[in-house]
Amino acid sequence: QVQLVESGGGLVQAGGSLRLSCAASGRSFSIWAMGWFRQAPGKDREFVAACMWSGSATSYSDSMEGRATISRDNAANTAYLRINDLRPEDTAVYYCAAKSPRRRDEWSYWGQGTQVTVSS
Repeated sequence: QVQLVESGGGLVQAGGSLRLSCAASGRSFSIWAMGWFRQAPGKDREFVAACMWSGSATSYSDSMEGRATISRDNAANTAYLRINDLRPEDTAVYYCAAKSPRRRDEWSYWGQGTQVTVSS
């Protein structure tokens, strides 16, 4: 099992930046990929960004391309998501997720989420 704990959310003004962290524990050596998702009130959860636990491959949603950077520190078992130029529509609960190398087609592990609120 892998446990994920997000932090770094909060209230920020439009145009500002945030860096979210996702600390992995447990069988963190069994992580194949890390991702960030978000869910705004009344909306479905949506993909934000993802990266491989090894290597440099990353992917971003269209709305985050150019504004977000996903990274990880393998030694610290932590993934990060930095978002610049925050907009009110970025307000959501942000979740990190992890894929196991044995089940690469699904996000098997999820954190509890961290709230990001962007004021206009």
